[in-house]
Amino acid sequence: MPISQFKNDRAAGRFRAAYERTLAELWPGPRTTLDLPTAFGTTRVYRTGPRTGPQSGEPIVLLPGSGGNALMWHRYVDVLARHRPVIAVDTIGEPGASTQTAPMADGRDAAAWLDELLAALEVDAAHVVGCSYGGWLALSHQLHHPGRTASLTLVDPAGFAGFGPRFYAWLIVGGLAAAAPLPLRPRLARLVGNSAILEGELMGLMRESTGFRRALPVPPVFSDEELRRLDVPALFLLGARSALHDARAVGERVGGLVASARVEIVPGAGHALATDEPELVADRIRRTAAR
Repeated sequence: MPISQFKNDRAAGRFRAAYERTLAELWPGPRTTLDLPTAFGTTRVYRTGPRTGPQSGEPIVLLPGSGGNALMWHRYVDVLARHRPVIAVDTIGEPGASTQTAPMADGRDAAAWLDELLAALEVDAAHVVGCSYGGWLALSHQLHHPGRTASLTLVDPAGFAGFGPRFYAWLIVGGLAAAAPLPLRPRLARLVGNSAILEGELMGLMRESTGFRRALPVPPVFSDEELRRLDVPALFLLGARSALHDARAVGERVGGLVASARVEIVPGAGHALATDEPELVADRIRRTAAR
């Protein structure tokens, strides 16, 4: 099986230089950088927030969406770190500072990687936050390795519908809009329902990742039996205009199967919920972690 990697050293070097520039621009505050070994490769994480005192309890662990890395959470880290420790993760197999060395075949492998990472961080209980692919990963981890998750905040998570034509069209049109002249992008972002294209630094970093070959498992749809096993406090935060799935149908399904879940559908927001409504999402993360 293949692993995620850059097509050559030149592409890797170009991306790493852009990554370091973007990190310095978007996250200039204090942080601890850790590179932790797992069976699937070395994982980069950034840790910030209180280490001692009354607010140094269970950390918030942030998992990005597909094609992203820890920097997608740059608007969140300082806000969340006022309340408790924050660990932002470069998911292994995504374009970032982590390095994959062994393939991931399925959700069980992905969950094993995350469990190894939390063990290496000496985290016994975490408030895990996952966006899109990261939401699928967070939920898969809890199902395969229960015990380390104190709560889940799932921001328009994958794993509740297949990737259909509507979603791929949304990705393609968003990519074209991101390449438009800067003055046009706000209007285009509204038209296509993708506020992520307004993140200029991250869009530039994404362009530098075109030489990256991603080889991670495609999220299957969670079964009813799997969802019934979910027994930790979980917030399903869904964009009403999501191109990934029918938010109302997902909410009804989760509400009927998961006793520990709360569902909130955000009007006007799409699959780019984390950039559509950052203040709302940060507030919900804090509230879920405080339960």
